[in-house]
Amino acid sequence: MRRSLALLAGGLLVGALAAPASAADGDEDFTIKDPRITESSGLAASRQHPGVYWTHNDSDDGAFLYAIDSATGQTVATVTMTGVGTPRDIEAISIGPNNQIYVGDIGDNDGVTWDYVWIYQLAEPKVLKNETIRATQYVVKYSDGSRDAESLVVHPKTGRVYIIDKQEDGGHLYAGPAKLSSAGTNVFKPVAAVDMWATDAAFSPDGQQLAVRGYFGGVSYAWNGGRLKRQGQLDVPLQGQGESVTYSRDGSKVMYGSEGAESGVTAEDAPSYGASGGSDSASGNGSSASGAEEGGGSEGNVRTGAIAVGVLFVVYLGVKRLRRRPSS
Repeated sequence: MRRSLALLAGGLLVGALAAPASAADGDEDFTIKDPRITESSGLAASRQHPGVYWTHNDSDDGAFLYAIDSATGQTVATVTMTGVGTPRDIEAISIGPNNQIYVGDIGDNDGVTWDYVWIYQLAEPKVLKNETIRATQYVVKYSDGSRDAESLVVHPKTGRVYIIDKQEDGGHLYAGPAKLSSAGTNVFKPVAAVDMWATDAAFSPDGQQLAVRGYFGGVSYAWNGGRLKRQGQLDVPLQGQGESVTYSRDGSKVMYGSEGAESGVTAEDAPSYGASGGSDSASGNGSSASGAEEGGGSEGNVRTGAIAVGVLFVVYLGVKRLRRRPSS
């Protein structure tokens, strides 16, 4: 009987531990193992391929995007962008509505001298394989002069593109036109202050929260229709050169990446602040439930309770057996 109970308890414990999403779902730590990726400067969770993250090198690597399987850390597809010329300093990547990938060739850290920067747009491949894809190139200027920036985000509901400039004493959120044009210059204008020396940023999947990270910290904002409302600090891990951030596909985790060979990506619980204060739509009728809330509600409590019960039961059986064991 005791053995049956022990097996039952062990089964409950294993089942409870197996219930959370696995590495294949892309919400656990992983290491980027591709030797070509030494300056991972942006990170975006795939919408079509669970557990896959898109990244890229910065500086002079070329027009390449890499799809990383977080379960193994291996590259499962390399996309070469054409129609974009020679990139100067790719610093960010984001996925918007309709599975459109946006790439920010927006770095300008050598004196802030570029009169314009570029954004590239392409459809995320439905099948992951090495291929060449023609991208649309957009010319971008800032209304108040040249800026160095490493953060580009696309609102998941409206598709509007935003850039956050990188300044030690805090920068600004710049809004692009409602729809980017490939025929002319797209002027981005400052719309809100950002309290961070920003190296990357990401929207939650529902568009209700904006995570902004720096080298040594981060801030979570309620999107609030673009009128940012600071909510609190993010649990940014200590990394060699923290350059990237994205939410996991289901919004339950915030994933933090770093530059360097075999760089690590660390998963932290996504912040939850209750009602997140509005959406990017004109009516403001966005969902009030954040991705973190969806991933951490009653189901999470049930899993936690099951684990606790299983552990306590196994400990209880072990103590009983020790007490019955004759002394030597």
